[in-house]
Amino acid sequence: MKKYILFFAATLTLSFGFTSCDVDTDEEAGGINIEKMCGYWEVTYDAVDEDGNVVYEDPYGIGSVALYTYNVSDNSTSQMWLDDRGNFWNYKFLVDIDYSSRAFSADLRNYDSAGTGQTSVSDGKVLEGATLNTHGMPNDSIVFYIYFNDDDYVTEGYWAGWRVSGHRFTGFSSDSE
Repeated sequence: MKKYILFFAATLTLSFGFTSCDVDTDEEAGGINIEKMCGYWEVTYDAVDEDGNVVYEDPYGIGSVALYTYNVSDNSTSQMWLDDRGNFWNYKFLVDIDYSSRAFSADLRNYDSAGTGQTSVSDGKVLEGATLNTHGMPNDSIVFYIYFNDDDYVTEGYWAGWRVSGHRFTGFSSDSE
């Protein structure tokens, strides 16, 4: 009798083991709602005049730095975070987006955690496939104008703000060629 009970228990265990591995859904893991605008970008900051013309290329000599764009916690299609993580002006704030045209902007917003600095962004755009990476493959680019209320060079009239432009990080460096 013990043999029959063990055989029955083993059969039952195996049947539950196989059914627990069945796929219950046909859903695939998906991305975020604004994934084509989000990413890690390598950008440069050029000083511009009132008309958006570059007056000084990379005046601080910092070269390319990292910039991050990412979705808000509710996966909205109307806003995203713009964050330099301290690589240039130490800003992080929400920008309004039009996902269908890959455009973004922000009226006067606080950009720092203390709430003392204010900024605005205009003419922001993510351009799909508009540039080439170091291996000649199409790559996305980003461009926008940003203005800070505590920029001494702006208040002294040297320039009006910054044009930020660059490309999506691909992991390849032009130095490695």
